[in-house]
Amino acid sequence: MVAEKILIIILSIPLYAVLIWTYFEPRESLLWGKRWMYKEEPEPSEGAIRYTKVASAISIVALTIFFAMSLFI
Repeated sequence: MVAEKILIIILSIPLYAVLIWTYFEPRESLLWGKRWMYKEEPEPSEGAIRYTKVASAISIVALTIFFAMSLFI
């Protein structure tokens, strides 16, 4: 029981790190792993940037609720 809770915490740390990075640097996260495909630096649209920020914020909240429920049940 305790080992499962520790494992959940350990596995959630990198996931939160990526989501927080995505929220604060949406342009970089949209181009991550895709820069080699373009000769020039592409510019993501404002809609794509806004969608990325909203999706990462919602994911952070949803994962926090999910992890809190799994840790305290």
